[in-house]
Amino acid sequence: MPTGLMQRTALNIIDIARYAATAHGTREIVSRNVDEPFWRYDYAQAWPRIAQAAAMLAAYGVEPGDRVCSLAWNTHRHLELFFAVPGMGAILHTANPRLSDEHLVFTINDAGSKVVLVERNLLAAVERVRDQLTSVEHVVVLSDEERTPPKHVGYEMLIAEQSPAYEWPPVNEDDGAFLCYTSGTTGSPKGVMYSHRSVVLHALASGLTGALGFSAFDAVMPCQSLYHANAWGLPFAGAINGVKFVLPADRFDGPSLDELIHNEGVTFAGGVPTIFTMYLDYLDRAKTGTCGLQRVIIGGSALPRVMAERLAAHGVVVQQIWGMTETSPLGFVSTSTPALAELGPEQEQEVLWTRQGRPLFGFESKIVDDCGHNLAHDGASPGALMVRGPWVLERYYRADHSAVDADKWFDTGDIATIDAMGYMRITDRGKDVIKSGGEWISSIDLENAAVAHPSVKIAAVIGIPDSKWEERPLLFIELVEDLSFDEAAIRRHLESRVARWWIPERIVVSEVPLNATGKIDKARLRKRYHEMTADSGIQS
Repeated sequence: MPTGLMQRTALNIIDIARYAATAHGTREIVSRNVDEPFWRYDYAQAWPRIAQAAAMLAAYGVEPGDRVCSLAWNTHRHLELFFAVPGMGAILHTANPRLSDEHLVFTINDAGSKVVLVERNLLAAVERVRDQLTSVEHVVVLSDEERTPPKHVGYEMLIAEQSPAYEWPPVNEDDGAFLCYTSGTTGSPKGVMYSHRSVVLHALASGLTGALGFSAFDAVMPCQSLYHANAWGLPFAGAINGVKFVLPADRFDGPSLDELIHNEGVTFAGGVPTIFTMYLDYLDRAKTGTCGLQRVIIGGSALPRVMAERLAAHGVVVQQIWGMTETSPLGFVSTSTPALAELGPEQEQEVLWTRQGRPLFGFESKIVDDCGHNLAHDGASPGALMVRGPWVLERYYRADHSAVDADKWFDTGDIATIDAMGYMRITDRGKDVIKSGGEWISSIDLENAAVAHPSVKIAAVIGIPDSKWEERPLLFIELVEDLSFDEAAIRRHLESRVARWWIPERIVVSEVPLNATGKIDKARLRKRYHEMTADSGIQS
């Protein structure tokens, strides 16, 4: 068989930054910072700073293959590290500052990071556990020289000492580039190491019109944390397409996001549902409108229909996405097709708002039953969601066994359906689905029905033991501020939206806890239920 006669060029992350600096050099990057003025520059001006950051780390003894930890928010300095660290052949571990001290120490030690680069307002967390960090040799504060705390060294001072004429080393495209950890809700977090090849291919696929559809006219505001699941790949897909980046640091509250949307011309934003709950609540009070915001992607948890309706009322297109740390993370995006549009706007909206989307190019999926047999793509047969592709995990970091089957299929742990048009719908997490009387109750559908009531801000459902039915749903709701709890009204509301036997016998008004990535923490809710049972004698 004749071989192709084309050049073989490695796919390297640093080439994305190099390309953006030349092809989109004047496109702006705007960053809010921790207790500092806004930072404004463009891709061309970012390029030498990225090189200086790599040179600074090299001066600290970081070599190819070493791990470097960032404990940072959505800022320009963190964005620079997304290119500088893998560009020099090292691996960036984007640590999650919302983890417990125990899990934070575990991830940094498990990664074996040599240097920690930390925001000034997170420095206390590092100092609190510093003597437990076994591999860390240096701590750098991501700050300007003026605001760097005494007895510490600051990022701006250190990179100013370096020449921008850094010589980028050759890097194999299969070498590690990023190390991200799962949230650790069931045991210790697990590391997922992305390669240069997987990151670049993910960026190319996710920027396509059938996915995120970026262009150089977009102004993108990542409201999901950059440390979460490799920033959803937005730094790379965005830079390839020359978007303007608007970075909110650690301020994801409604007024702060509204300020950036209006002042910086944000057209595209992404985040978990709780972020946009806060934003929409602020809009309801302030009546400012969404200005030029055109599109929002929502991931991490299922999109509540009422949220989609509220954003649509402002003229904002809502796209669901599905992914996980193990899939780099994007696998599905809810974009329309001519065949779907032909069904009419109401049906098109129904599908896009209730499905997580169609797979990206290069990403394969299937659903299987308990015996591993393929299920029909009829939209009605739920099964275990299996995926594979060039940016899907094969083995966890430091694990001695594969995480996929013999045909490279990875079990996501989600229960889903896929319809004839290829749209996937998550019906539940495998561990969250409720089996009552031999029938399945979707906690996601029940939560979405509850949150559609105007008094409910956040809803969460867990399964609790039942002597007759095996399991029954328990509904926790967090109320909108200043609104009272009317249980009868909420029950009537649920009866109009779900089967009567789905409706929980008990509704608990309570603050709904979120985990380190902004998702509902059902492990804590289950613990709370057991505490309620022990304290009040509730029969399970």
